[in-house]
Amino acid sequence: MRILLVDDEVELTDPLSRLLTREGYNVETAYTGTTGSELAQAGSYDLLILDWMLPGKTGLEICQELRSQGKTTPVLFLTAKDTLDDRVQGLDAGADDYLIKPFELRELLARVRALLRRSGSQAYETITSGRITVADLELDCENQVAYRQGRVIELSQKESQLLQYFMEHTGQLLTHAQIMQHLWQDEEQPSSNVIAALIRLLRRKIEVGRETTLIHTVYGKGYRFGAALLEPV
Repeated sequence: MRILLVDDEVELTDPLSRLLTREGYNVETAYTGTTGSELAQAGSYDLLILDWMLPGKTGLEICQELRSQGKTTPVLFLTAKDTLDDRVQGLDAGADDYLIKPFELRELLARVRALLRRSGSQAYETITSGRITVADLELDCENQVAYRQGRVIELSQKESQLLQYFMEHTGQLLTHAQIMQHLWQDEEQPSSNVIAALIRLLRRKIEVGRETTLIHTVYGKGYRFGAALLEPV
């Protein structure tokens, strides 16, 4: 999924870009409204994250231009403007959501996921394409094959089902019970040790050498696919 992040606060933009990249998104950044507008016009993005006040051209103007051209790319505003009139103005300009600074990173990630789901992007593309992509990992669901860093990764049926379940719920905590129920819906469920063994095998296949860790253990609870949660901005 491609995200364009436009904000002139480098101390905020760069950490946000790294966070979103670790969550599996392909992120491009711009620090002026002029550059942001050019990228938004020329590129094909699944989501735009725009600061309101920008040098050259405001985020509001960028959003209005895109909507006037009939473009429906979801827009999330990040701004210190917090009055009701400001929020109404932003939404009337065509924004899909509005997050007031300072904010918590968990809330930002949740809103990003919600906007991508709402627009029919993210993992739901698997319904028509049979493929899911998170970060540099791509899963071909129908053929039980994954691709990463130029490697072809052959998967067993259960490994493929588990990886698909993880990728469709990026960033969400999945408990042992949820995973068990998903993988063995109408079958006799094995012992709980099978889940840990299956995840260990999957990790060995999709996380080799210095490749970014994607499957994280939440001790005593389950697993989360993507980056670990960070502290608030």
